[in-house]
Amino acid sequence: MEFHANQGKNIVIQAGGRAYARHAVATHFVQPGENYLHLIETYVKPIYRPGDILSSSEKVVALCQGRVVTEDQVRPGFWASLLSRFVRQTPAGPGMGLPVKMQFAINQCGLGRVLWAALRAGLDKLRGVRGTFYRLLGEEVRGLDGFYGEDIPEYAHMGVRVPSAPDQVCDEIFEKTGVVMMIVDANDLGVELLGRCSRLKDWSPNQLSALVADNPAGQGRQLTPFVLIRQV
Repeated sequence: MEFHANQGKNIVIQAGGRAYARHAVATHFVQPGENYLHLIETYVKPIYRPGDILSSSEKVVALCQGRVVTEDQVRPGFWASLLSRFVRQTPAGPGMGLPVKMQFAINQCGLGRVLWAALRAGLDKLRGVRGTFYRLLGEEVRGLDGFYGEDIPEYAHMGVRVPSAPDQVCDEIFEKTGVVMMIVDANDLGVELLGRCSRLKDWSPNQLSALVADNPAGQGRQLTPFVLIRQV
């Protein structure tokens, strides 16, 4: 098998004093409601070997679970439009700088909690502390993707939430396919481990995140939601 890396990414990474090769697994454009077990059987099982670890984007799992919201379901109001103006855009995208995402946060957490988080974030920013807003509002708000079509036009009017029960998903995939998997929320700014198979219990979150620290799946329309990892 010849390993493939996305443009600008390396096949081999050093992590924990060992070398690991990563293969970016290309798929079709996954739509809401597809079956992640079918995706694994189709694209991963033919190349998977015992000892490999599969890294999956959180987005592909959430899409299969139907964890999506549309602009029709989230219509920005006054406070969402106002608060979004004060959000700093990062290289990963506008985030809560989009009124529709801010409205999602208000719908999830309540206006009072969002206003409190915005106030705390503003005060912390003066002290050089960032990330307070997302930390106070939690994973659902922090993990919302989409509503931004610059890289992937299909996501311009759709938001993708964090996957439900990611650890259980990974265990189900192992039980039914034999593939050892973890689910990550990764971009070019960092990696967060959301879930992992029980077979990876001896690995720390930092050890697993280090395997994909450079986001080998890419951040645009690479169509490589799965990354096969093999020690070399």
